[in-house]
Amino acid sequence: MKKKLLLLTLLLLAIPASGFAQLKPEQTLNRRTISEPRFSPDGNRVAFTLTEPPRGATRSRHLWLLDTRTREVRQFTNSAKSELAARWSPDGRRLAFLSDRDEATQIYLLPLDGGEAIRLTEGKLAVRAFEWSPDGKQIAFVAPEAKTEAEEKKDKDKDDARVIDRDDKRARLWIIDVETRKLRQLTSGSWQVQEAKWTPRGDRLIVAATDRPELDLETNRIFSLALADGKLKELSAPRGPFGQLSVAPDGASVAYLAAREDGPSPHDLYLQPLAGGPARNLSGASIDRSLAGFVWRPDGTILALAANGFQTRFYSLTPAGKAATLTEFKVNPSAFDATAQAIVFTGETMVDAPELWLASQPGAAENVTHFNESWKQLALVKPEFLRYQSFDGLEIEGALLKPAGYVNGTKLPLIVLIHGGPTGRWADSFQSWGQLLAARGYAVFYPNVRGSTGYGYQFLQANRADWGGGDFKDVMAGVDFLIARGVADPDRLGIAGWSYGGYMASWAITQTTRFKAALSGAGLSDLASEFGTEDGSSYDEWFFGTPYDKPQGFVNSSPITFIKNARTPTLILQGEDDVVDPIGQSQQLYRGLKRYGVETEFVVYPREGHGFREEKHQLDVLNRLLDWFQRHLQK
Repeated sequence: MKKKLLLLTLLLLAIPASGFAQLKPEQTLNRRTISEPRFSPDGNRVAFTLTEPPRGATRSRHLWLLDTRTREVRQFTNSAKSELAARWSPDGRRLAFLSDRDEATQIYLLPLDGGEAIRLTEGKLAVRAFEWSPDGKQIAFVAPEAKTEAEEKKDKDKDDARVIDRDDKRARLWIIDVETRKLRQLTSGSWQVQEAKWTPRGDRLIVAATDRPELDLETNRIFSLALADGKLKELSAPRGPFGQLSVAPDGASVAYLAAREDGPSPHDLYLQPLAGGPARNLSGASIDRSLAGFVWRPDGTILALAANGFQTRFYSLTPAGKAATLTEFKVNPSAFDATAQAIVFTGETMVDAPELWLASQPGAAENVTHFNESWKQLALVKPEFLRYQSFDGLEIEGALLKPAGYVNGTKLPLIVLIHGGPTGRWADSFQSWGQLLAARGYAVFYPNVRGSTGYGYQFLQANRADWGGGDFKDVMAGVDFLIARGVADPDRLGIAGWSYGGYMASWAITQTTRFKAALSGAGLSDLASEFGTEDGSSYDEWFFGTPYDKPQGFVNSSPITFIKNARTPTLILQGEDDVVDPIGQSQQLYRGLKRYGVETEFVVYPREGHGFREEKHQLDVLNRLLDWFQRHLQK
């Protein structure tokens, strides 16, 4: 009788109280995203990129325009391929953009009044980024050198062995004349360029570049490049990762996001005088939150977007570092742009799909697009945001999803989802795994454990050299908190995550038998071999040093070290072409679990990297997730 009542309770919880049909995996993929909104120079229009839901192996992207006076929205490009990265000409009469209409991504120009797009760049230069010159006569862009005819012939003949580092095609800086299409290469040799921005006078470019990319360290520096002679003058050498260069309207300084000390990721806004001297941290003391982006406003102030717990928030900053918080909106901004009078941004929450919003007065934002109107018909669960004390008294914030119609006091199977990073966070934005699980009767918990962004720099670095230590204890403290509240059934606990979240799931199964099912996606099992095979090892080096000099830290924090302790049934998912957390990490975990008789399945997805692109693969992940926990927790 007890089992029958339990089954009936789970069935009732899986039926949405709203009367909507149960959420299906296919529905979670059927959403459009909006990125890169850009105001025209006169502020009367906004160009943005609309990305369609995945279809087959691709997601098409096209440019759209919003008229800020009439609120009219219209599609601007519509090729068989994709377009993105719209940039207005200084006179506002043309848009330049990137498109893969040819074999390599090229720059195209299209007049505002329509017509056929004109391809500006030629050949096999795969353009990564570009910017108009202030007078609109030139465009600077970053692209690796194309292969020579001899190299192309070797590729064709399958005689394509290459020497790592030496044979790499490094990203160069180029300038093209818009009218004559005359091309000039500005960097060569050992130099690799990350990004470049014009100064207002148009005689210099401010460049992030390195002449030592083969070191696998954070060696990028900031330079001023004079167009007259092409010489690079070093302005600053940030100790850690940095990016998003933006020159001030008066041309006196360049702002950028960078790590506060030496890592692990950009956190604060810095201002570097172009005349020389040290850079100043503008946001560290006044905001102390991870900044996602910023734009200069015409009056010389800066509008910055910061992660604040699960939400995002706009701040206004002066060049002196004085910060003011702007009124929060009912949705969380992400991509944005601003003029002196208005802000345009993409906004969403866990239940509200992405749309474009326009704010022309403080605290008031208008929803100006309706691309995801059908999303309102889906049965989604609003999160409960909660805080709890961890083992050492540190306060941790989390979000909890409970099935629609949940009755207080009902103990539910609990799935803990761990975010990637670890320098990342769960945000108040849609997450398909949790919504699908909640629709099927689970409680779903999203903890932002120590090391997450959005809680200040000290919280961010609290897991340095301590993966699997305090962060794992934060997870378990949250689990115990929900058990004490009567929400979670202690006998039906699960854990899952991707990347660092996959690492934490792998770590959990070697430290405790409390979890009855686990899912590790693109995880890490052996931190030393991860360091030696991944792209971007300098990130891991910030946490642990190198396994050559400090091997013990890598050993102590590696799940594979304790694999003998594992008893939890574990599903392992992995992209075959992942270079961020390579397939060997999942292979090691799988082999170790098999050796000790632990129930496990290892699923490999051909052609996929760290984030999956193909529609069928995305659906397969969602269906396997639901099936795995159904088999092990809904008994």
